[in-house]
Amino acid sequence: MINHHPTSDVLAQFVAGTLPASVSVLVASHVELCSECTRVVQALTEQAAIDAFGESSQEGSRDASQPAGLADISGLDDVDGLDDFDTFDQFGDSDDYAGLDDCINAITALERDDTQQLPQTVTEIAVGGERIPLPTALRSIPLKEWQGMGKLSRSRLALDDGDLRMSLLHIDKGGSVPCHTHKGFEITLLLQGSFTDEMGEYRKGDFIWLDGQHTHQPVTEEGCVCLTVSSDAIRFTQGMSQLLNPIGRFIY
Repeated sequence: MINHHPTSDVLAQFVAGTLPASVSVLVASHVELCSECTRVVQALTEQAAIDAFGESSQEGSRDASQPAGLADISGLDDVDGLDDFDTFDQFGDSDDYAGLDDCINAITALERDDTQQLPQTVTEIAVGGERIPLPTALRSIPLKEWQGMGKLSRSRLALDDGDLRMSLLHIDKGGSVPCHTHKGFEITLLLQGSFTDEMGEYRKGDFIWLDGQHTHQPVTEEGCVCLTVSSDAIRFTQGMSQLLNPIGRFIY
């Protein structure tokens, strides 16, 4: 069961299209996993459509038996003039289009440019001996190579979004992230497994938004895979990991 969700304000910004790209991808991934937020987004989308376009009085007054989109032709009492419509007079003699076939043949004979292809779609990843399905919003974003240290490994997503960094984070069974706080904000969406910290327990689909007001140490017994978006470096607060703080800006 999903217990942690985006705020109503974040969902409203998602529907309005005003979130940064990486944050929007993460919210879309949560909505795909969460039936509760799916319903909220649908309601917000419908309301946004009404606010933008209003309710059509013509649609409300249209005869229910008339197919949608059928034009009202009751006012066209005299259509006899169509019999006198001269195609050649309106559009020219057919000889004017003698070269059209040659033009079409020349276009269709062009070689296909295979260098301009759609992004490769990846529906799942293999990590920690498991295959993890990816949310739809992630499937066309290239993944960089996995980099790891101990029980932690990370793969950047190649999405240019200013100072924001989006990554897949894998914590192996029995692993943890050293106690830290955040210089900016960090959003986490749990895609697989579970972890706990000082504030609670999180499972697949949970959406967690933290900032400098929070200090925590995520720990997982079964292992987990998370999608994260960070706006700045984390700052370690205990032990030897604090030695990494001077270069934290380059590794977030």
